[in-house]
Amino acid sequence: MKIFKNIKLSRKTLLTHKLRTFLALVGITIGVSAVIMMIAIGKGAQNEVLNQIEEMGTNLIIVNAGRVKTFVGRKRQVSNATTLALKDSKAISSECSSVALTAPAQSKKLQVKYGNVSTNTTIIGTTYDFQKIRNFSIGAGSFFSEMENKAALRVAVIGNKVQVNLFDGDDPIGEIIRVGKTPFEVIGVLESKGVNAEGVDEDDQIIIPINTALRRVFNLYYINTIYAQVKDIELMDKAEAEIRDLLRERHRLAKKAKLDDFTIQNQADVLEAQQEASATFTMLIAGIAAISLMVGGIGILAIMLITIKERTNEIGLRMSVGARPKDILVQFLSEASILGLSGGFFGMVIGIIGTIIVGITTEWHTVVSLQSIFLSIGFSLSVGLFFGVYPARKAALLDPIEALRAE
Repeated sequence: MKIFKNIKLSRKTLLTHKLRTFLALVGITIGVSAVIMMIAIGKGAQNEVLNQIEEMGTNLIIVNAGRVKTFVGRKRQVSNATTLALKDSKAISSECSSVALTAPAQSKKLQVKYGNVSTNTTIIGTTYDFQKIRNFSIGAGSFFSEMENKAALRVAVIGNKVQVNLFDGDDPIGEIIRVGKTPFEVIGVLESKGVNAEGVDEDDQIIIPINTALRRVFNLYYINTIYAQVKDIELMDKAEAEIRDLLRERHRLAKKAKLDDFTIQNQADVLEAQQEASATFTMLIAGIAAISLMVGGIGILAIMLITIKERTNEIGLRMSVGARPKDILVQFLSEASILGLSGGFFGMVIGIIGTIIVGITTEWHTVVSLQSIFLSIGFSLSVGLFFGVYPARKAALLDPIEALRAE
C-alpha cells in the first residue's frame, strides 16, 4: 500500500510543474525513440543482406578463375587465368565427397536483339544444375535440360528485366532473339530475384547452355566460374579444402609450390562476415542513440536537484512528523523512476511510429524487435533510477531542523 501511495504522491508532485516535467521527459523520449529506430533500421539492413546471401545459397562455394579480391563489397579480378575448364567442374562433382552438385559458368556482357529492339545484358553459359545451386525459379516456360546442353542447342532462359526491355513485358516463349549474331529461342523466363549481395542485378541476364556459349557465342575453351553446392553447411570448410587440393593437383601447382590460379569464395564465410559487420553497425548506431538517453538522465538529475531545493521545507516537515530517511529516499526514487518509465513509454510509441514512417517513405527495410523495445524501456528506467539516486540520497540525508529553517 505504501508503494502505491508513493506513486500517487510522486505523480501529483510531477504534474504540479508540468513544463519542468515535460522538459525532463524530452531527453529520455528522444533517446528511446532513437534507439528503437536505429536498431530497427540496422536489423532491417542485416536481414536484407542475409536474405540476399541465402538466395545465392548459404551452402555455396564459388570458384573463380585467376585471383579475385573484394573491394567495397564487390568482386574485382586482379589476375586472369585460362586454366579453369569444364572437366574441373566434373572432377569436383565426382571426386570431392562433400560436394553435392556443381555448375560451370562463363559470362560476358553482350548486346541482345529482338526485332528492332536491343539491350546490353549479361550472358551466362552454364548447365541444368545451375538453377538448383543458385536457387533460381522458373516463372514461365522451362529451363533447358542437360540433353539440350550436350547437343549445344541454341535455347535461352531470360531474366525478368530482359523480358521487360526486349518484349515490353509480353510473353517471350518461342520467340527468337539474337545474342551477338547467334539466334536463340526463348524457352523460359526466370522469376524476379532483384539485386544480390554483390550488387549484381540477377533479373538482367540471359542463361544459355554452356556448350552453346563456349562454341557459338564466346569462342572459348575455358570457363571463369564453378558453382559448387555442398551437401551440408557444416562441411563447408572440408569441401573448400577438398576443392583446393583437387584443383592444385589438376593444374599441376602442388609439386611446383606455385600460388593458386583460382580463388575460392566460401558463402558461409561471407555470411559470417556480413553478420558480424551488421551487428557491429547496429551496436554502433544504438550506442550513439544511447547518448541521448544519458543526456535525458542528466536532465532528470538537474530537475530532481531543483525539486529538492524547492521542497526542503516539505522534507523537513515530513521527517519531523515521523518520516524516515528511507521513506524520503523511496519517494524521490519513485519520482525519478516515473520520469524514466514515462519517457521510455512515449519514446517507444514515437520510435515505432517513426520506424513505420521510415519503412513507408523510403526503400529501407526496418524490423522492430521486442528485444529492442524491452531493452530501451529497461534502459530508460535504469537511467531514471541511476540519476535519481544522488538527489534522493541527498534529500534523505537532510537534517530535519535545518530543513525546517530553510527559506
